[in-house]
Amino acid sequence: MLMGPLAAAAQVRLITDEEARAPSQPAPTTRAITRGPGVRLLTPTEVPARSFALKLAFEPRGGTAIDPQSLRVEYLKQPPVDLTPRVRAGLQGLAIELPQVTVPAGHHPLRVSIRDAEGREGSALIHLTAR
Repeated sequence: MLMGPLAAAAQVRLITDEEARAPSQPAPTTRAITRGPGVRLLTPTEVPARSFALKLAFEPRGGTAIDPQSLRVEYLKQPPVDLTPRVRAGLQGLAIELPQVTVPAGHHPLRVSIRDAEGREGSALIHLTAR
């Protein structure tokens, strides 16, 4: 259940039309296995529309606490767009829960990263494609 400031908000505009029109970054390279926190997209597994609930989970590893202040969400455009302020209000404990976000039609690559208390970073590349 969302209890933060966004609980009463109707929508969060995650990506604007102008940001979506910017040139995309080249596909990022993947890294080796890390001991940093895991980042997992819970919903949506598919984006059937331009408005949806967004839920991400962070999984600590090795019993080390996650540092919520280290959260960074980037839209992989040139230049990258920092979406962190738009999603931070949905951060609660080990998850981000936003009941309704909107994105323009198209393909939207995001990189979500977070560190643990020992400074180890975990990240995930998330691809949202809306019709």
